[in-house]
Amino acid sequence: MQKASISLLLLCASAFAQKPADLIVSAGTVVTMDASGRVIQNGAVAVSGGSIIAVGTKAEIDKTYKAKARIDRPDAIVLPGLINAHTHAPMSLLRGLADDVNLGDWLRSYIFPAEAKNVNPEFVRWGARLGILEMLLGGTTTYTDMYYFEDDIAEVTKQAGMRGVLGQTIIGFPAPDYKTPEAALAATETFILKWKNDPLITPAVAPHAVYTNSVETLKAASALADKHGVPLLIHVSETQAEDAQVFDKHQRSPTRLLAENNAIAKRSVFAHGIWIKPEDRPLLVEHNVGVVHCPGSNTKLGSGILATAEFLKLGVRLGLGPDGPAGSNNDFSMFEEMDLAAKLAKATTSDLTAVSARTVLEMATIGGARALKMDHLIGSLEAGKRADLITVSTLAPHAVPAHDPYSMLVYSLKATDVQDVVIDGRTIVRDRRPLTLDPAAILKKARELRAVIDASIKAK
Repeated sequence: MQKASISLLLLCASAFAQKPADLIVSAGTVVTMDASGRVIQNGAVAVSGGSIIAVGTKAEIDKTYKAKARIDRPDAIVLPGLINAHTHAPMSLLRGLADDVNLGDWLRSYIFPAEAKNVNPEFVRWGARLGILEMLLGGTTTYTDMYYFEDDIAEVTKQAGMRGVLGQTIIGFPAPDYKTPEAALAATETFILKWKNDPLITPAVAPHAVYTNSVETLKAASALADKHGVPLLIHVSETQAEDAQVFDKHQRSPTRLLAENNAIAKRSVFAHGIWIKPEDRPLLVEHNVGVVHCPGSNTKLGSGILATAEFLKLGVRLGLGPDGPAGSNNDFSMFEEMDLAAKLAKATTSDLTAVSARTVLEMATIGGARALKMDHLIGSLEAGKRADLITVSTLAPHAVPAHDPYSMLVYSLKATDVQDVVIDGRTIVRDRRPLTLDPAAILKKARELRAVIDASIKAK
C-alpha cells in the first residue's frame, strides 16, 4: 500500500512538472528542414501561443509538455507547411478557360478580356476562397499572391486562417480595380498600412512586369516597398519574347534595367526568371533577390526551363510556385511542382544528382521562406518559429515502403495525402476536413460564376 502511494505521488509530481502547451503534433517521422537537416523518428512538435516551443522525440515531448489538444499520426510525416511563392489565387475561377495557346495570345485574347468583364470584389473573394481551399487541402500554409482587389483577398485569407504574402497589382493599362499606375500605387500604400502588422497577412507591392510598366512606375514601386519594408513581387524574364521586347525598348535585359534604375527593392521576389542571362545572375545575389521556379507553368506554356542547379550554385534564393491555375497551370499542387522541378533539372542536365529531392523540398519550405525574407518566421520546424506545419499520410499503396522521407515527399506522396494543417498554431484542416471554410458553398458559387464567365466570353 505504501509503495502504491509513493508511485501515485511520483506520477502526480511528474504530471505537475510538465509544462503547458496548446498543441502537440506527433508522427512516425518528423522532417524539420532545419539547418542540421534533422529527421526524427517517432517525433513530435509542441506548440504554444502560435509558436513552436519544442521539437524532439515523442517520448521527450510527452515527458516535458502537457497539451490542451493533440494530433497523433504514427503513420504520417510531419513537416513544415509548404510555401507557395508565386500564384494568382482568384484565377481559379478561370481554370481551363484557354489552354494550349501561347502566353501572349492567352493574355491578350482570353485572360485580359475575361478579367475586364468579370473581375470585381465578389469574383476575387470567391476565386480566392476556391484557391485557398485547394491549397490548404494540399498542405500549403503560406501563399504569395499577385492580383487585383488584393484587400478583398486579404480579408478572405485572414478569415480562412491562412498565411499570405499578398501583392496589389500595378500595371500600365486600365485594370479591373485601378485605371492608372498612379492610382494603383496610392491604393497599394493604403493596403500596406492596413495590413502590415497583421500576424498572418504580409502586404506587398506587385508591379506586374517590366514590359507592362514604365521605368518610372517600377522605380516608384521599389521605393514604396522599401519605405514600408515589405516585399516587391514581379514577373521577370518568363519568356524570350518578353526579354526581346524589353531589350528593343531599353537596350537592357529586364534584370539589368531594374538594377540600373534602383528598381530592385530590398525584398524583391522575381517570378520565373527563366531567361535571366548568366551575366545578369550575379545581380540577383548582389541584391538578395528571391527567384521563384514555376516548373508546371513554364513547361505547360512552353516558356522554357529554369537552370535550377546553376542558380543554386550561385547562391540565389530559390522558392517554388505553381503560378496561376488558368492556362499557365491548372492546379495549386506544390507536390506536383516539387516532383517536376527535380525531374526537369535531371532531364536538362543529364545529371541525376543535379537537384536532389531534399533540395527541392527545401525550395518548397525553407527556401521559399528565404526567397520571401521570412525564414526567421517560417519554413522549418524549430523552437521560436511560427507553428506552420502539416501531416502527410504514409498509408496509401504509393507510400509504402517508406525508405527515405525526402524521396517519398517529392516523388511518391501527393497533395491528397495531406491529413492535417496547422497555421500559426491553429488547426485549419483536420483529417482532410477544412475547419475554416465551407467547401460546399465555395464549389456551388464557383459553378455559378463559371456560367457568368462563359456567357461574357461568348458575348464578345
